[in-house]
Amino acid sequence: MPELPEVEVVRRGLARWVSGRTVADVEVRHARAVRRHTEGAEDFAARLRGAVVGDAHRRGKYLWLPLDDGGSLLGHLGMSGQLLVQPPSAPDEKHLRVRLRFADDVATELRFVDQRTFGGLSVHPRVPDGPDAALGLPLPLAHIAPDPMEAAFDEDAFHDALRRRRTTIKRALLDQSLISGVGNIYADEALWRARLHYDRPTASLTRPRTAELVGHIRDVMTAALDVGGTSFDSLYVNVNGESGYFDRSLDAYGREDEPCRRCGTPIRRRPWMNRSSYFCPRCQRPPRAS
Repeated sequence: MPELPEVEVVRRGLARWVSGRTVADVEVRHARAVRRHTEGAEDFAARLRGAVVGDAHRRGKYLWLPLDDGGSLLGHLGMSGQLLVQPPSAPDEKHLRVRLRFADDVATELRFVDQRTFGGLSVHPRVPDGPDAALGLPLPLAHIAPDPMEAAFDEDAFHDALRRRRTTIKRALLDQSLISGVGNIYADEALWRARLHYDRPTASLTRPRTAELVGHIRDVMTAALDVGGTSFDSLYVNVNGESGYFDRSLDAYGREDEPCRRCGTPIRRRPWMNRSSYFCPRCQRPPRAS
């Protein structure tokens, strides 16, 4: 699933190619792609026709575009979703689900393409007050924590929340109510950089260790952003259909049996919550059994 850097790459593309334009028409080709819009596909299209799209925003793995009527268009890419800016003359993609046309002379349209149809688009009211109201944050995202790249992210509050939880550090990093945008790939990468085992209890972290870990999360995400994110297959692309290249720089994730870049010990993979965790058994020693 795309994580924060991949979604941020898409957000930047939307900000460049979509923000400020007026929607002329909407074509919903697969109702499941707008299933989170509870009023249905026809209402979804009607809400968008004639709307002026504001600046593109992101929180964690979610994207949204404020609309001039007071609502916001919310998007989630799921496992295989793509938001593509295409010329109208381009052939329809095999898994094209939604098309937005615009009322201007710019010869591009926005297409939502989703092979597995786990992602989707929907229109929602915004949160009514607080700092997120100015961003047009959709109500369904009110419970999502700020991500580590946001100015609103509070490291002290994050550390205090970690200390209160009876859980392990990787589980906490994937808890979007604590910190958003971190998924399996970048959790493994940040934990490798911090020399922390994925099963380390959160209650054992000191404030300096938490700050160090957050710094590594920011560093690895910034590095991924610089090369367009991480692409392991053709499903993650930016709005122009281009893949990212950070997979070539990964230190832990996907490197089972390859030497650790720090100490040379073979990287190990362990099943973890229907996923996998990759770690160095020497640099990231497991916690002692209590």
